[in-house]
Amino acid sequence: MSKSLSTIPSATTRTDPPSDQQQHPHSERETPEKSFVVLRLRALPLRGFVLHIAPPAAGLALLILVWQIISFKNTSIPSPIQTWNEALLIFSDPFYQRGPNDQGIGWNIFASLQRVGLGFGLAALVGIPLGFLTGRSTFAYRMCQPLISLLKPVSPLAWLPIGLLIFKAANPAAIWSIFICSIWPLIINTATGVQRVPQDYLNVAKVLNLSEWKILTKILFPAVLPYLLTGVRLAIGTAWLVIVAAEMLTGGVGIGFWVWDEWNNLNVMHILIAIIVIGLVGLVLEQMLVLLAKLVTYEDSGV
Repeated sequence: MSKSLSTIPSATTRTDPPSDQQQHPHSERETPEKSFVVLRLRALPLRGFVLHIAPPAAGLALLILVWQIISFKNTSIPSPIQTWNEALLIFSDPFYQRGPNDQGIGWNIFASLQRVGLGFGLAALVGIPLGFLTGRSTFAYRMCQPLISLLKPVSPLAWLPIGLLIFKAANPAAIWSIFICSIWPLIINTATGVQRVPQDYLNVAKVLNLSEWKILTKILFPAVLPYLLTGVRLAIGTAWLVIVAAEMLTGGVGIGFWVWDEWNNLNVMHILIAIIVIGLVGLVLEQMLVLLAKLVTYEDSGV
């Protein structure tokens, strides 16, 4: 009897399925959903890339297309591919020197940037402290505001003959023009930043009996820095515009003189290359300052 019972399989005994059949009961239903989520996550970087790259690429392609059409209609304007080939030739040796007025485009760009740097540096040394003063002092603000309103609309090139009269040389006169066009944005934006510092900050400084130097370095300067960098961006952009025109009038080494010299030689292809180079240098300067502004600008969370 016991022997026969031992041959009967137990009711509680379960036979395990093969390993390939041990699957989650809902795996077939969840796999497509998971795959869809994974695909969407993978598509996010691609979508961001397309949104950032496609619009500028489309604009550049449209510009080249219009340029090609114009060059086809007017044979005196070189085509994009001809300009590109000539640019490769020019930039194959950008720092050659064959005389005082015959130098590579690299030296001309460097000379223009040097003038911009000197003129802007002098404007910063004068304009930033003056901006802090006019922002802090009502008397100084009322004294300087009419002068700024009077002189700011004057074209920087109108100051070039005054610079030639004072300095008796072309290079200092060009730097003088950069100084004049750069100082106004620095003064105005710095003063605006100082005036917009919350009064509560200054009240706390009075309670703590902080010195004017500590108020300047610990409260005003950090709060004014985003406004100051906006003024720097405006000043650099204006300075790069002005130096090209100033160098056309003063001569010497510089990208502006290079453009004018190529026009005298009726070399339109080199003029187009110079226009592109001027735009690219301005773009690089602008993006560097934008990146710097993002690093020092804080967002008010409203908490």
